[in-house]
Amino acid sequence: MMEGDERRQKIVEILHREGQPVSGTGLARMLGVSRQVIVQDIALLRATDKNILSTNKGYILFEAGQGMNRKKRTYKVKHRDEEILDELNTIVDFGGKVQDVAVEHGIYGQISAELTINSRADAEVFVKKAEKYKTKPLNNLTHGVHFHTVEADSEEVLDRIGEELRKKGYLIN
Repeated sequence: MMEGDERRQKIVEILHREGQPVSGTGLARMLGVSRQVIVQDIALLRATDKNILSTNKGYILFEAGQGMNRKKRTYKVKHRDEEILDELNTIVDFGGKVQDVAVEHGIYGQISAELTINSRADAEVFVKKAEKYKTKPLNNLTHGVHFHTVEADSEEVLDRIGEELRKKGYLIN
């Protein structure tokens, strides 16, 4: 079995190589340790200034300079629960990546969650997971109104996404 420092270096290498979220369970299986050991290792890596993000799909390494040329925009939207998949697919079909979802709650203030939805497959997994666990989306706290931070290659792509969300009646000005 490898030592802690060696294992943590291996975690960084795996996250760097994959370039997409890797689950704690997946890392544990690759390295022959428990998921709890991985959680502790991630905490130690973060303490040494490794920028490891935890998403609903796993851990991802965010390195300096990554995504610097990409553009971001936040859209204020509203829709029914059964329209979630269409909304997410609209964004990714037009070249966007949904980073998060947020709501402005009257008592608690801003509540947000990382999504990291880059494709139709990601969107479908997200919706199916919500159905499987019978969870209510954050937008239920605010009568359907919520915000998405979307990343894309250009302002033009973000404009097209906004226009399509507006056509479908999701976008709130």
